[in-house]
Amino acid sequence: MTVQDYIQSNRSRFIDEWASLIRIPSISCQPEHQPDMVRCAERWVELLLAAGCQQARVMPSDGNPFVYAEYRCANPNAKTVLVYAHYDVMPVEPLELWHSNPWEPSIRDGRLYARGADDDKGQAMIQVKAFEYMVQNGLMQCNVKFIFEGEEEIGSPSLEKFITVHKDLLQSDIILVSDTTMVDKDIPSITTGLRGLAYWQIEVTGPNRDLHSGHFGGAVKNPAIALCEMLAKLIDDKGHVTIPGFYDKVLPIPAEERRMIADIPFSEENYRQAIDVDALCGEEGYSTLERNSCRPSFDICGMWSGYTGEGSKTILPSKAYAKVSCRLVPNQDNEEIAALFVQYIKELAPAGVRVEVTPLHGGQGYVCPIDIPAYRAAEKGFEVAFGKRPLAARRGGSIPIISDFERVLGQKTILMGFGLEQNAIHSPNESMDLDVWEKGIVAVSEFYRHFA
Repeated sequence: MTVQDYIQSNRSRFIDEWASLIRIPSISCQPEHQPDMVRCAERWVELLLAAGCQQARVMPSDGNPFVYAEYRCANPNAKTVLVYAHYDVMPVEPLELWHSNPWEPSIRDGRLYARGADDDKGQAMIQVKAFEYMVQNGLMQCNVKFIFEGEEEIGSPSLEKFITVHKDLLQSDIILVSDTTMVDKDIPSITTGLRGLAYWQIEVTGPNRDLHSGHFGGAVKNPAIALCEMLAKLIDDKGHVTIPGFYDKVLPIPAEERRMIADIPFSEENYRQAIDVDALCGEEGYSTLERNSCRPSFDICGMWSGYTGEGSKTILPSKAYAKVSCRLVPNQDNEEIAALFVQYIKELAPAGVRVEVTPLHGGQGYVCPIDIPAYRAAEKGFEVAFGKRPLAARRGGSIPIISDFERVLGQKTILMGFGLEQNAIHSPNESMDLDVWEKGIVAVSEFYRHFA
């Protein structure tokens, strides 16, 4: 039986099983959903066993439980694939913006709408159903291990310790992840790179209390103005980050990769109009797609100070705050950049204020070679499923766990993602294109054929 025939004959069951996961509100950031995290993990165990795993179990961690399952084929020399996914989801608020119940899947216009439809229950089901097809039809010539976590949406705080403790259990020849996007429904792509991240909160303190702006304005340094002055100096007029040493380890974009990026269909006009800005900007000498994927960046994520309520209150505030972040590229170490930033921002502080910086989050970037057998197998899988060779595309986002896998387990990860920008992950009305979902099952099945 072909994989397409298998999908069609089991389509209703596939969607019912997918829906059974979606109905469990596994929101990792809200403590009241702790029982739901356990329920979702247990449901995955049931589905993995039914799909053909010889063993599956819920495993405890310092936080939410992990799901582990494995299948061993008859060939003693078979390669081993480790499949990673996450079963936790984001909160659904604001509820009034949803067009249907986020916990009850709704199919309309060729899409399944629900929280977790894409991220990551829908994409995880692609992996499990491709595996099921290969096993149930006697085609699987790889050993397969599954590791699903319940804390990805809160930064995977338990994952590094878990994979370190269970390093021997999780050994494989390649790691396979479906938690990224394609360029477009009709433009398949494999994510070959992710940016790292460093994130801080800045606190600037001036006087020991809020002051009357009439009595003290012009005589005392205003912390909010000081903060604005400091932040404005972090980017120069050519779009470069000015932190000393920031670019020391940044590698140039290879010429071949710049050619591949140039081949990606992209309209700057559409991009600009979609976000309603009248101009684009960024680091001099790079295209928009290079700036938002292959080059590092600095952003102010939030600022607050003084009185922001209704009406007026004439004060000179005591404190000002900002949350700021850098997206980093592979070879930049997030801890090293964090230290450089703290030193530099304090040097920028003018007389009359004190500065404290608190690092909040960080992670390393990642690049996948496009000449390894597993990448070629994934490329072939996309080609069979979508009828065209996929583009190799770096992404500007961060998945710090991918670099953790490489550092702890010593293996590269293939990012076979099937999401689309219009799937609205993390937002109201999250959805998954059902045609792409089915093609994803075909692509992963073909990956196993060619990787074996």
